[in-house]
Amino acid sequence: MTNKKLRVGILGATGMVGQRFITLLDNHPWFEVTTLAASKNSAGKKYQIAVENKWKMPVPIPNDIKDLIIYDINEIDEIAKQVDFVFSAVNMSTDEIRNIEDAYAMSEIPVVSNNSAHRWTEDVPMVIPEINDEHFDVIASQKKRLKTSKGFVAVKPNCSIQGYVPCLAAWKEFEPFELAISTYQAISGSGKTFEEWPEMVGNIIPYIGGEEEKSEREPLKIFGKVSNGKIVNADDIKLTSQCVRVPVLDGHTCSVFINFRKKVTKKQLIEKLDTFRGYPQVEKLPSAPSQFIKYLKEDDRPQVTMDVDYEKGMGVTVGRLREDNLFDFKFIGLAHNTVRGAAGGAVLCAEALYKKGYIY
Repeated sequence: MTNKKLRVGILGATGMVGQRFITLLDNHPWFEVTTLAASKNSAGKKYQIAVENKWKMPVPIPNDIKDLIIYDINEIDEIAKQVDFVFSAVNMSTDEIRNIEDAYAMSEIPVVSNNSAHRWTEDVPMVIPEINDEHFDVIASQKKRLKTSKGFVAVKPNCSIQGYVPCLAAWKEFEPFELAISTYQAISGSGKTFEEWPEMVGNIIPYIGGEEEKSEREPLKIFGKVSNGKIVNADDIKLTSQCVRVPVLDGHTCSVFINFRKKVTKKQLIEKLDTFRGYPQVEKLPSAPSQFIKYLKEDDRPQVTMDVDYEKGMGVTVGRLREDNLFDFKFIGLAHNTVRGAAGGAVLCAEALYKKGYIY
C-alpha cells in the first residue's frame, strides 16, 4: 500500500452505472478517476457535454470530471497508457463485452466489471467480497490462459441476488439448501428513471429478461470452490425465482422462503445476520459497511424509502423473519441495486483486489 492513488478508467462512463462509479469514486482515498471511455457517439466530447440532460445522479458531476475528454472505448492502447485498472459498465452485446474486456486484460490492464458477460467464464472470479474473496485465487489460472502478468477480469454478481445471498453466507453452518425467491426490482436496474420510463408509474411488469436465470445460477458459483484452475459450482443448494419490475427508483426487495438441513431458531438466525463479517470488515476497506447485514425488528421493515441507503447503500437490511408452514422460514431482504448491487459492489471488489496485491 502506498500513498499514491491508482489511476482509474471507467468504460461506459456515460450510462447510469458509469455515472454511479464517478460519484462513488469522488475523493476516494485509494483511487482517482483519470480516464473516461464510452461509445463513438460520445468520444471526443467533454464529459459534462456528453451527459448533458442525461445526468441521473442526485449529486452534481464532480468538478474534476466535468472537462475530461471521453475516449472511444476501442482506443485500448491509448487508454492503457493512462490507467492502472478499469471499471467496466459498457452497454454492448454479451460477445462484444467479453471481447473488449479480454482485450483490456491482454493489454495488461485489470478489469473489474459490472457486466454479466464473463460471469460464467470458469476462471473469472465473481465475488461478493464479504462472502467469497478466496475466489480471487483463480486469477492466477486466468492469467496463464490470457498470457498476461498483470491483466485479468474480475466481476461482481447480479443486483437481483444481493438481498438474500449474504443471508445464506451468514447462515452457512445451518446448511440452507432450498429457496423460493421473488424479487421486486427497481427501474434504475434498467438504467432508466421515471422521466425516461413513464409507463412504469403505477405499474408492475412481471418479467425482466435474464434475471431469473441469474438469480438461480449465480449463487451456485459464489458458493462454489476453486479447483484445478477454475471455479466449480456448488451442487448442494437449489433455488427457484421470479423477478418483477416495480415502480421504485432504487432498491431491489426480495421475498424468500428457505429450508435448512439443520435445526435452527429464529434467534440464532438473527444473531448470525447481525454479527456477520467478511474480508472488507476485517480489513476496514474504504467502501465496506461497518455492519454488512442488519436485522430490523419492525413488522413493516425493510422499506425502500427508509432503508435503501443503509450504510450508504452498501449494506443489506432484512426483516419479517418467521417460521413458515411449508418451508422452515421466510424473510424479506433489501439492497441498493446501483450501489451494493452494481458500482459500489465493483468498487469494493477493486479495494479487495488492491489490498490483496492483484491491482497495483
